[in-house]
Amino acid sequence: MKRNTGKLLSLLLVMITAFLLAACSSQQTKAYDPDKKLGPQLNYTVTGIDASSGEMGKAKKMLTAYGLKEKNWQLMPSSTAAMVSTLGKAIKNKEPIVVTAFQPHWMFAKYDMKWLKDPKNIFGKTQHFSTVARNGLQKDNPGAYKLLQNFHWTISDSYSTMLKINGGMKSDKAAKQYIKSHPKKVNEILQDVPAGHGQKIKLVYTPYDYERAVTYVVKNLLVQKGYQATTQQLDVSIMWQALASKKVDATMVAQLPVSHAAYAKKYRGQVDEVRINLPHARIGLAVPTYMKDVNSIEDLKK
Repeated sequence: MKRNTGKLLSLLLVMITAFLLAACSSQQTKAYDPDKKLGPQLNYTVTGIDASSGEMGKAKKMLTAYGLKEKNWQLMPSSTAAMVSTLGKAIKNKEPIVVTAFQPHWMFAKYDMKWLKDPKNIFGKTQHFSTVARNGLQKDNPGAYKLLQNFHWTISDSYSTMLKINGGMKSDKAAKQYIKSHPKKVNEILQDVPAGHGQKIKLVYTPYDYERAVTYVVKNLLVQKGYQATTQQLDVSIMWQALASKKVDATMVAQLPVSHAAYAKKYRGQVDEVRINLPHARIGLAVPTYMKDVNSIEDLKK
């Protein structure tokens, strides 16, 4: 009964958030005007994502650090899907919008976006995605571990798979298409990886398009070498807990040293950081490029 009540409350929160975002966007129907103050054009609102995310925690600090809170600026939490939907509608109509953004994300491939400079470094410097395994995986399954050691790619590598998944393609199909079209990269990753002979490995990831893309590419590479690879989507806190308690085997989506810093600190010594698999990840605020005069968080106060 409690579980059902929790689900109903979560659904209600999503509906309320969607309504509030729709209400804000309905008030904002005019194209961006660089000759007018930005705040009133945006109802002094930064469009955010999940309230519990590390990115939103940084965004709250940003409002205070830059004096935006005292200027009536607010952070509107929603979901990643709701934020991107609102962004797409704003761009279609050339309306002003400021969003909490993260890289890698397909929005940077689909839309012309730019990061706002963060001179106070509230969002931190660039971070990375790391492969993290349970302690003991290297001994228990050295072949699969070798593939995890080998796997790395770039943000541009990931775009095609992310866009296909976001467009509705099944994750396995999108991953297989990437593998088929990048034989040189695949050969590099599979170098010195022994045949799996059905050995099991369970990969976990958090509920976002990039995280799904990278996980399914690695899953299908493991399958190609004969491993019985499975995947499971988990909330970030549960993911780290599952790795530390050895209930699952590995993840490719540990965001360090910023977004998942608290979990990395909490479970230090209880998990195995295998390698950095994607450099130059980033969080912060972003705007469409047609907002040419808005280039820094400081510009929001103008």
